[in-house]
Formats: sequence, C-alpha cells, structure tokens
Amino acid sequence: MKVFVAGATGVIGRRLVPLLVHSGHAVAGMTRSAEKVELLRQLGALPVVCDVFDRRPLRDAVVDFCPDAVVSEITDLPDELEDLEAFRRRNDRIRRDGVRNLLAAARSAGAAGFLAESIEWQLRGEGGLAVAEMERNVLDAGGVVLRYGRLYGPGTFYEGRLPDPPRVHVDEAARRTAGLLDAESGVVTIVDA
Repeated sequence: MKVFVAGATGVIGRRLVPLLVHSGHAVAGMTRSAEKVELLRQLGALPVVCDVFDRRPLRDAVVDFCPDAVVSEITDLPDELEDLEAFRRRNDRIRRDGVRNLLAAARSAGAAGFLAESIEWQLRGEGGLAVAEMERNVLDAGGVVLRYGRLYGPGTFYEGRLPDPPRVHVDEAARRTAGLLDAESGVVTIVDA
C-alpha cells in the first residue's frame, strides 16, 4: 500500500513512518521544514516538503505520490507544555484549514483511506469547535478519526511523568495507528487500557 503521512516528523509521525515501512508500505512523509528531509530519509520515507496551508502544492504533492491512504498527524504545538496557550490559535487553524486542505488533496488523488489525529478529551471554546469541525469533515469524507489520549513518553510534553487520563504512550499510539489503514469510517479511541 502507498501511504502519504502528513506530519511525518512529529512525535507520532516519526514513530509511525518506520512501522509502515517495516510492514512493506511505500511511504511519503510530509514536513514543512526542509531541515527534516534527512530525518525522513533515515525513517525510510520519500521526503515531501510542503505546507498544509499551500493548497495547490499540497494537492500536487499528494496526487504525484498517488497514495492508497493519507494519514494526517499534523499539529502546530510548541516544544514546551507551558507555551501551549500561545499556540492554541495556530493549532486550531491547522485542525480546521490544514485538515480540510489535506482532505481535498486526498480526494484529488483518489486515496481510498484517510485517517486524522484528534484528541480523546474535551476542549472548551474555539479549540473544542475546531476539533468538532475537523472530526465532522473527516467523517463526512468517509475517513477515520483517531482520538488519542494525552501522549506520554520520549519527545512528548510528558517524558518523565504520566499525564491525567485519558492517556496513551506515544509508541503505542503509533503502533495502533499503523494497524488502522483499512479501518471503516468512524471514530477510533486510542488510549491505555
């Protein structure tokens, strides 16, 4: 299967890509940072440098790869938890506009599957509205919403401690995501048992 992973260098993406490659999938890994091209090569993916807000180049990149499935692991989050509030609007925008653009690109490419990262806890205000809109768009397009618990483990906000539930180890989140490429449209909750 050919899989296009947007957000391939994020905390889940950098774990998901090698799992997909190891399973025999051809993977294109998208990042908005040219500095991460070598990382994508090391993970076994065909590097794609593109911004999810640049609709035409995004569509061209996805169509050129001709994927069977598109996986959206896109976020716009800071490196430090205490900076999260400053990034809320940016992350809301990526949920609304970025995922919408990626859905349109997947449609143009004729991709049969679409999976999108979401969250298993409730946000208030604009954040909650952005999550609901993104999930509705994905489900309306016949895709799969991946509701992750709060991620913990290496590279996450919670490297050395457990976050409040719902939660899931980042490696487990990637492993379970890799097995959902053929999932029926709907919402899948990915949390610790």
